[in-house]
Amino acid sequence: MNEFNQLAVWHGITLDEGDEADLTEFFKENCGSEIQFAERVWTLPDMEDGEPVPDTGGRCDLFFFVKDSDIPTFAVKRFALGDDCPRWWEDVLGNGHGKIYPSEILAKYPKTW
Repeated sequence: MNEFNQLAVWHGITLDEGDEADLTEFFKENCGSEIQFAERVWTLPDMEDGEPVPDTGGRCDLFFFVKDSDIPTFAVKRFALGDDCPRWWEDVLGNGHGKIYPSEILAKYPKTW
């Protein structure tokens, strides 16, 4: 059984291709947690009356899984990263922000609650 099941999203973080190991090490050192990088996702623009709102969208968000046994530690220590700390995928969707992600991402990481 996979031991990385809790999906988290870190909004607006740029990570160069090949730097996933650095991200993994960052969370180990700063949050005492093991993560498994999933992917970079670029957000869609906000929509108003069926039209894209200028200067919105295109933000890079990092998707990663937190090791099951590290969830309690990660849940607290992530707040030390500031107001833009990683969020649980369930919270992102539950707060109505799923509309900024491509349909392929919503299908890949469906709401399960």
